[in-house]
Amino acid sequence: MADAMTVDETTRTVSAARAAEELELKREEFRLAVRMGLIRTVPAPDPDGTLRGRGSGRDRPPERRPVDRAEIDRLKAAPDFPHGLRERVRTVGAAEAAELLGITPHRFGRLARTGHLSPVRFYLNRYRTVIWLYVAAEVTAFGEEHPALLAGRMPAAVREREAAGEDLRARNWRTRHLALLLRGSDDPWARAAAIASLLDPVQVAEVVDDPYERTHLDRLRPAPPPGFPVSGAGREVADRLVRADDPDEILWHRMSLALALDEARAARQAPYPGERARPDAEPAPAVRELGTWELVARAPEVPVAPERSTVRPPARPSAPPSAPPSARPSDRPRGRVARPPGRAPRTPGPGLLARIRRTFPGRRAAGAGWGVRRDWG
Repeated sequence: MADAMTVDETTRTVSAARAAEELELKREEFRLAVRMGLIRTVPAPDPDGTLRGRGSGRDRPPERRPVDRAEIDRLKAAPDFPHGLRERVRTVGAAEAAELLGITPHRFGRLARTGHLSPVRFYLNRYRTVIWLYVAAEVTAFGEEHPALLAGRMPAAVREREAAGEDLRARNWRTRHLALLLRGSDDPWARAAAIASLLDPVQVAEVVDDPYERTHLDRLRPAPPPGFPVSGAGREVADRLVRADDPDEILWHRMSLALALDEARAARQAPYPGERARPDAEPAPAVRELGTWELVARAPEVPVAPERSTVRPPARPSAPPSAPPSARPSDRPRGRVARPPGRAPRTPGPGLLARIRRTFPGRRAAGAGWGVRRDWG
């Protein structure tokens, strides 16, 4: 029985490359179809959560996940397969899009810059000029829904935006790109990383003050879009396109990142250095009621320090402690534990840098690099 279940698990899904071959789609067409929701993929099995948060397994890009055999059969059973599926993901440039609408490329450029059409991807040619691509089906649908914009004089609102020098193509692409990224992941930390990828690192540091959380978000940063330059001046041009530049857009993404972080922290804490990524947090077992204290998991008792520092403990205790201080029980919570109300936080003592600085009396007043706080996160 176990062998039959294993065979069924391995044969009911196929790899992304095999699915694209059976659906007669090119690699970029398959990727776009998955991102647009035309092809549904399934996450890789990860019952214990060991693959979560490493950029693989369940959190790999949707176009690299396996496809259910039933999904392939559903698409192949369509009466217009394969032409209909390829037509829904076919992309065109500005010149070909203008031909589909029966207008000049100049007029199409005016409509695209004023936000009437959203590009689905871009690439840089040999002259480092940005070439925007649009979904052919969306271009045709726009012409059918807005025939008044294809002939005659442009409306006053369009002329005002054009006179102000607005170009919303990059912003509309970022909005669409983010929506596709969020649709392809159900992990809260991966969704937060997708939002953070549209912000400058300085903006991310202002919203995410924990350096470990910033490192975790950077590790989950989505891969650059296809055709993204890897170096040179072309990389600088592409970097400006993928990051928000309008003040209202930056504010919107900052607020979205803050809300996404609250959701991610509620699911599980970001792993610290040397700590293994854990699955989503489960509710802590209830303990006896502690008034207004928060219910937390059971923790080992910690020896209480004497009230006065002048009282010295005996050299040899009369009874051995119940558990050595160095032993760490396996059921101790590894996250942040809430402090009971009414108890003041412990004042930390001087750090290692402060103790070293005391040994250099001549360098303390002048500074010479000591005591300068640097944030390396």
